[in-house]
Amino acid sequence: MIERFFHLPAVSSFAGDIDLLIGLITVLVGFWFFLAQAVFFGLIFRYRHREGRRADYITGDEKEIKRPITIAHMLVLVCDVVIVFFAVQTWYQVKQDLPPADATVRVITQQWAFSFVHPGPDRKLDTADDIRTVGELHVEVGKTYHYLLESRDVLHDFSVPVFRLKQDAVPGRVITGWFRAKETGVHDIQCAEICGIGHGLMPARIVIESPVQHAAWMARHASTALAANLP
Repeated sequence: MIERFFHLPAVSSFAGDIDLLIGLITVLVGFWFFLAQAVFFGLIFRYRHREGRRADYITGDEKEIKRPITIAHMLVLVCDVVIVFFAVQTWYQVKQDLPPADATVRVITQQWAFSFVHPGPDRKLDTADDIRTVGELHVEVGKTYHYLLESRDVLHDFSVPVFRLKQDAVPGRVITGWFRAKETGVHDIQCAEICGIGHGLMPARIVIESPVQHAAWMARHASTALAANLP
């Protein structure tokens, strides 16, 4: 249901929680919006100008007038507390609770391209069999990945819409995050931070493969990577 609403699949392990939070905010804010509009136009209609009827002067201090506003205010605050509760839980799960990694990849942003460093057959990053690609990140379904995000020039953003993942890349910093894909497929990666005239021409994609497919891809590229790193 939620995926049909967004017209975008939820492919990461935490995408459903983020969709739930967005849906909760939409429902609560939408309820108060439409209620406020109904009251607003209802009052306009009820107290519209009528011949022979003089307007009343209201100071705003009358208890019978302040009471409904106070009650509505308190109910809105209760909704805010509910939203904050779920938001903190989701934030902790996605941004602070870093699960153990099955593999680590490096994501490098620059004007105007994404490049990636994948661990080779030894499953370790920054070794001779690392596999480097431009515009294409290959991962294995069901595995927990840590990403090391960095920028070579200006602010960029590593955004994977189907993961509900969006993380700024800040020059001079290496930012660690994680994701775990739930199903295979090929999906877009976007830069979601205005980074110059070529910002709109900075596409990439993530290829989520089965264990067999990923092993085959790694085997095809490992020998090339080793040859490129030989002195």
